[in-house]
Amino acid sequence: MKLVGIIGWKNSGKTTLIESLVTHFSQSGLSVSTIKHAHHVFDIDQPGKDSFRHREAGAREVLIASATRWALLHELREADEPDLDTLLTKLTPVDLVIVEGFKRHAHMKLEVRRAGQTAPLLAPDDADIAAIIADYSLIELALPVLPLNEPAKVARFIADRLDLGL
Repeated sequence: MKLVGIIGWKNSGKTTLIESLVTHFSQSGLSVSTIKHAHHVFDIDQPGKDSFRHREAGAREVLIASATRWALLHELREADEPDLDTLLTKLTPVDLVIVEGFKRHAHMKLEVRRAGQTAPLLAPDDADIAAIIADYSLIELALPVLPLNEPAKVARFIADRLDLGL
């Protein structure tokens, strides 16, 4: 599976960009999956529902299935957080996986920036960052700078770099 990471600081536009990229690549005929890293405790289950109650009772995994989707909830129960390589083995093979987060993993990444951000650029310290995607001009960098408001150009850059055949 081909892999591209979208990284950046909070509220930089990563999720909106990923949504546009998934739409673009899916409409181009590619199968696409995403992995999102959360830095906080999250819950996709609802208190009081059967699956929540099963998990709260101590189940290690709870699989929820219907005619339209299925989801597998896996409780770590004091085990270490899995790394990206481990998580990738859990996915059904697809043409492209778009990863949000996992800044420290070695894979091609694109850094998203917005004007007015005070957090430092990540690119100078990460050789895996192939381009910056920004809504302002960044002339001091040796990396390509792609327009944040033109996701089709970002998609073309990814397709060319990963040889997606589009």
